[in-house]
Amino acid sequence: MDIFANLSLGFQTAISLEGMFYALIGTLLGTAIGVLPGLGPVATIAMLLPLTYGLQPELALIMLAGIFYGSQYGGSTTSILVNIPGESASVVTCLDGHQMAKQGQAGTALATAAIGSFFAGTVSTFLIAGFAPVLATVAFQFGPAEYFSLMVLGLIGAIALAHGSMIKALGMILLGLLLGLVGTDVTSGGQRYTFGLSELFDGIDFVAVSMGLFGITEVITNAGASTDRNVLTSKLHGLFPDRQQLGRMAPAILRGTALGSFLGLLPGGGATLSSFTAYAVEKKISRTPGAFGKGAIEGVAAPEAANNAASQTSFIPMLTLGIPGNAVMALMIGAMMMHNITPGPEVATTNPRLFWGLIVSMWFGNLVLLVLNLPLIRIWIKLLSAPYRLLFPAIVVVACIGVYSVNNSTFGILLLAAFGLAGYLLAVLGCEPAPLLLGFVLGPWMEEYFRRAMLIADGDFTVFVTEPLSAVLLALAVIILAIFTMPAVLRKRDAAFVEKEE
Repeated sequence: MDIFANLSLGFQTAISLEGMFYALIGTLLGTAIGVLPGLGPVATIAMLLPLTYGLQPELALIMLAGIFYGSQYGGSTTSILVNIPGESASVVTCLDGHQMAKQGQAGTALATAAIGSFFAGTVSTFLIAGFAPVLATVAFQFGPAEYFSLMVLGLIGAIALAHGSMIKALGMILLGLLLGLVGTDVTSGGQRYTFGLSELFDGIDFVAVSMGLFGITEVITNAGASTDRNVLTSKLHGLFPDRQQLGRMAPAILRGTALGSFLGLLPGGGATLSSFTAYAVEKKISRTPGAFGKGAIEGVAAPEAANNAASQTSFIPMLTLGIPGNAVMALMIGAMMMHNITPGPEVATTNPRLFWGLIVSMWFGNLVLLVLNLPLIRIWIKLLSAPYRLLFPAIVVVACIGVYSVNNSTFGILLLAAFGLAGYLLAVLGCEPAPLLLGFVLGPWMEEYFRRAMLIADGDFTVFVTEPLSAVLLALAVIILAIFTMPAVLRKRDAAFVEKEE
């Protein structure tokens, strides 16, 4: 099938009534989550995973993806109006966006963010569509040895999901692998690490792990946070930038889109690093760098374009290689596996409705964000005044109901509480939970492909280096490991998250 036939199939899926409905729900919910500082798309997607059980796989991923890139837009609203980044990728937008709002240009700043996000989202959507035909031909070259090496590459790439100590990142991966081995050995039928508990015979439930590590941990972490917010509620006017402002923002949007599209492909790149990098580039090449931090429109346009482009191009390695570049993509892989879909090169050929429907839905979702969110700005301002003491109990109740509904067992709620406390302890110790989640998801698959490769090769371990594609993947894993153990790289990676922790 050529790209036009594939896009036609994608339009049939995404522009159907059901497809548009779930894209609308995802983008609106994502915007609301982005507006509310402290929750974020990771915790939200983790809590909503149980609700996707009854949906078709393509509809589930369309909604979850909408939450992700919708939150990037919502975070800019909070940054501009309240000077509090609703999402880590919107930290940089505070610098000039809020200054513009204080100067009576809040409407212009919000419109700039919307236009930049829509343009970047449209470009990155076409990039995803362009990558698919090439990678679809690679799918037929993958056997058990290649898939095992691909899983190893994914686990090594997970180190980029964490910042700080390399030992802690490796420890989280190993802990995730061990948790993924809990249950019944499919080959021998024996029980592993179940401690005689029949509830663990089928393994630890992914929903309990993800909701506990992200959703409940977020509640515990933010429960005592201050909620005082100085919201700019003056009437918005001058939503559309004038000719001079358009002339300044257009090149910045182009540069931000290019940077974000590239950095989104890299493990650990993502929206946050892209927005910081885009802002630094604009300030570096500007003829008036002193204007940055005082209301420069380029300081809003470039980061917002970059974070939206990166959030969407990060789907490329996740969909085509099964390698997540950030915590949200790890959850998306978990959602695919919940629907019995193996992430990797064959998704485009074995599940074309899902692959192409998701791509087209991204363009539709970005159009929804552009058309609806500016008229709804008053609703988002009202939402900002909602006290967290009312939101937190609701989050816990929803999480408990979601976990219980998976197996109709109270044991899932106990697991939820245990992983919530464990996630909080990991946060205190400075350990990122995302590599743990990736190890938990990929570990069982890696074991299965390893056994298949050994069976085919009659126990010859050299099969992983004698097969050319497998050898290339393992070589990439070694290169990534070498790069991320370099002190200079570690320092730069930590610097990108300094303002996020503040």
